[in-house]
Amino acid sequence: MPDKNWVAAVARLRARREPGVLVTVVTVRGHAPRRAGAKLVVGRTETWGSIGGGNIEAVAIDRARELIGTPDPEPELMEFALNDKVTNRHGVQCCGGAVTALLEPLPVVPAVAIFGVGHVGLELARILARHHVDLHLVDSRPGMLADDRLDVLEDAVAQIHVHHTPLLPEEVLVRLAPGTHVLIMTHDHAEDAALCDAALRTTGLGSIGLIGSAAKWARFRHRLATEGGHDAAAVDRIKTPIGIPGITGKEPATIAVSVAADLLRSFEQDRH
Repeated sequence: MPDKNWVAAVARLRARREPGVLVTVVTVRGHAPRRAGAKLVVGRTETWGSIGGGNIEAVAIDRARELIGTPDPEPELMEFALNDKVTNRHGVQCCGGAVTALLEPLPVVPAVAIFGVGHVGLELARILARHHVDLHLVDSRPGMLADDRLDVLEDAVAQIHVHHTPLLPEEVLVRLAPGTHVLIMTHDHAEDAALCDAALRTTGLGSIGLIGSAAKWARFRHRLATEGGHDAAAVDRIKTPIGIPGITGKEPATIAVSVAADLLRSFEQDRH
């Protein structure tokens, strides 16, 4: 794969939600197989591109895969002397120069699904869109997902996935990646209840949060146990109220900040 396609390789790993490492030749002194700027993308089992082959590339791939298996890895530099006096792990490269390579981990970013993109949902999306996440916006009302309404997310760092689900928004749950954090905040309590039930039946999700009052949760909890057949431990997976305790403001932006802060704390815990 030509070096110019490294962006496609990184995008491929992200779409698969697989970790990787981007290896870049940052300095070259003397003669070397590739110029500065050459790139190699390393996944768990595949590689794309090249930084010159031979010992340089083999050692970089070995180290990249060690980083892939390390919790919360940091970028690092590797230096290679290319002469026949250096004993290398994967053979001799005697070009006569020296190369420095930067290894940048490409972690699997957190994923969040917001069910209900009303006032609070949109404010929350605006905050989360500024972070490296996969952000799913789900609503049964087409107007909530209209392009002009979502224009505020145009400069998003996040990758945004929009799901208009006029009948069964819970069908989106089964298509979410493992570990996705789910937030239920639709306009309709019946829709919220159905989503709570479906989320508890969907394996592999991350946290499940429900917006609403104590009275609403009491009704939902009873229904989930009696009609849904969920035991107490399962029902306890649903967190309500959502957000940081002690932040009691009712304004949509205030609620969104509180919920986003709590999510960011969860992301940190997940990395460790």
